[in-house]
Amino acid sequence: MDLGMTKVSSKGQVVIPGLIRDRLGLTDGSQLLVFGEGDTIILKKVGFASSENKEVLVSVRDKIRQLGITREDVSREVKAVRARKARRAR
Repeated sequence: MDLGMTKVSSKGQVVIPGLIRDRLGLTDGSQLLVFGEGDTIILKKVGFASSENKEVLVSVRDKIRQLGITREDVSREVKAVRARKARRAR
């Protein structure tokens, strides 16, 4: 795993160190998901490896819409799974 140090600008921006950008193939306009919990921030590269992957994602999104699944449904299910895992871990 690569490690780098950066700081937050007055506008809330951070610079990802060049070695990490190069290794992950991040370029101008690359999209990142940002996860935060407690004192931890995780950046996850998102994108499509091929047009075929993009087509699959579009078809999955269409199916989700057809089934009427909402963000709230997904959030509720994620919470339920996490609760079950927490109970098993005790």
